[in-house]
Amino acid sequence: MGDGRIQVRRSAGARLWLSAGWLLFVTLIAIFAPWAAPKDPLAQDLFSGRLPPFWVQGADKTFILGTDSLGRDVLSRIIFGARIALAVALIAGTLTCLIGATLGLLAGFLRGWVDVVISRLIDIWMAFPPVLFSVLLIAVLGPGLFSIILAIVVIDWTRFARVIRAEAMGQGAMDYVAAAQVAGRSRLGTMLVEILPNVLPTIVVLLTLEMGIAVIVEAILSFVNLSISTDDPTWGGMIAEGRTSVHQAWWVLVFPLVTLFLTVLAFSQLGEGLKDRFDPVLR
Repeated sequence: MGDGRIQVRRSAGARLWLSAGWLLFVTLIAIFAPWAAPKDPLAQDLFSGRLPPFWVQGADKTFILGTDSLGRDVLSRIIFGARIALAVALIAGTLTCLIGATLGLLAGFLRGWVDVVISRLIDIWMAFPPVLFSVLLIAVLGPGLFSIILAIVVIDWTRFARVIRAEAMGQGAMDYVAAAQVAGRSRLGTMLVEILPNVLPTIVVLLTLEMGIAVIVEAILSFVNLSISTDDPTWGGMIAEGRTSVHQAWWVLVFPLVTLFLTVLAFSQLGEGLKDRFDPVLR
């Protein structure tokens, strides 16, 4: 039994550090993109179109991961695309967390009419198909970074609200909450000082998972040209372009797809690692 728990802890630790290391690497690359990118991601050279990666015969060594059909450097576009992906993940994930977790905390602890109103709102919101809802919202607002972030927040706040509501209800039934109220602490003070710290690990795990979902949503919307301008590099836009020329230039599709996959997987595994680390049984 003890050996099994040690193995679980080691596995969780490996997942946590590997995923955190990849996300730190991508974040640093995105922050220092103007210096990290070897080329201008928008610069076109039709004479250098569809050049293969540097290790393939006929490659130009200055284009490490090759070029697309317009002669743009694939590596530079992936690096600058990381800026869009991480900006959406950070901003949309944080706003979704704040709104959903706050409503869930209020509903789960205050109960009564507050819980009824918020729960009915969650039920109504979840009746709409999320993908269709996001596409309609962006079609009304117009493509752009603001529209993508707003669509993610409007759709995904219910995920936080439902889970945190259940956690807050469970914590609210604990003896330490009753003791705090007997000691004279206000309901608001009890919620912020007693309940919130105990549901914070769950909030952190949900936040990391939501960031991965935000990256996927941005890539999907970029794939169907509902993201930012088509001139700006995005992972979804590169995948859409590479899909049309996969037989002539497979690298245009494969490299952004692999980067997207690893980033989303890192967010997911970071959440799982944090959940295992915070698990009271494993601790």
